[in-house]
Amino acid sequence: MSDTVIDTPASATRAGWFAWAALGVVYVVWGSTYLAIRFSVETMPPLLSAGARFVVSGVLLCLAVLIVAGPGAFRMTRPQLGTAALVGLLLPAWGNGLVVVAERHVASGLAALLVACIPLCVIVLRRLLGERPPPVTLVGVLVGVVGLVVLLFGGPVAGAHGAAWWGPWLVLVAAFGWSCGTVAGSRLPVPPNPVTFSAVGMLVGGLVLTAGGTVRGESVDLAAVSTNSWLGWAYCVLFGSLAFSAYVYALGRLPVSTVATYAYVNPVIAVLLGVTLADERFGPAQLAGGVTVLCAVVLVVRAESRARKPVVPEGCPR
Repeated sequence: MSDTVIDTPASATRAGWFAWAALGVVYVVWGSTYLAIRFSVETMPPLLSAGARFVVSGVLLCLAVLIVAGPGAFRMTRPQLGTAALVGLLLPAWGNGLVVVAERHVASGLAALLVACIPLCVIVLRRLLGERPPPVTLVGVLVGVVGLVVLLFGGPVAGAHGAAWWGPWLVLVAAFGWSCGTVAGSRLPVPPNPVTFSAVGMLVGGLVLTAGGTVRGESVDLAAVSTNSWLGWAYCVLFGSLAFSAYVYALGRLPVSTVATYAYVNPVIAVLLGVTLADERFGPAQLAGGVTVLCAVVLVVRAESRARKPVVPEGCPR
């Protein structure tokens, strides 16, 4: 008697619901990590806390790979290992690390809106590398630049920690680093197992951040760390890893253009949570700039999904 499992309409429907539920996790968790970072850096040193977060997350992902796929999932060539290390340097270390530092001076919602420009940065990098994106994507980039200018010069958001003038600019530098890592990961040889790729990148990025925090003179006074900071840090560690797994699951079962919608849903979630839970307040100019950036990202993602695989990052620096 055959043991072959036949897909039934009921099982297909169930799998579809699971895929949409996974995408919902990506929407909420990746959007909410900006607020979690804000709470964590209130009483934790930014680089050391981010480094510990990625080291722990990387170890958890490695354990998950060992349990599910076995040691063979860690086989990779030297070029593949080099790519994983480079992407770890550009994404978790540069991209996320600078966002964590900036969120001591930038409201979480504003950080999320600025980070939303990553797909626009990727388009510019593609153009510099000789590719010719569809004209409508270049229009989207120009629209996004207008929105970013309004966000940068529209005044500080009420509810930010220190509201230093350089905070938003540091977020843009972080977004540029994340964009470089995204392009590098799409052009260089990568490990065959995407979760292994992410785990190695997290470990490398976490070690670099930890070294950077040590050189910077950061130290941790456990007695001075508040409950909110511990909860924010633990949320990033546990649910950040969960969201990545959910992202991979959704990407394998839903159209890529559908999964790519996280790029403009996450900032909306972040802004709503910042306003509701952290008393962040946006002025009319800042709201107009944020809406303009999101409209530009929607335009670019949809145009790219028609022309080719959407140019969006595998994640955002949070």
